[in-house]
Amino acid sequence: METAMNKVQIMSVVGSAVPATLRERGLLACWYLMHNGEPVSGPFASLPAAQASSEKLESHKLNG
Repeated sequence: METAMNKVQIMSVVGSAVPATLRERGLLACWYLMHNGEPVSGPFASLPAAQASSEKLESHKLNG
């Protein structure tokens, strides 16, 4: 049985947790892909971008 921790999850961060390069572009939030509590991809400037990357990663895991 697969637990939630084995899946890629999307985590949002806001404010000072957003990398300076994104804050300089005016972004106040960003998203990371997480696996087992560790970031595996990101930061993403939009939730749809993070979701698309998550779907690709999950699809690759299932096919690999």
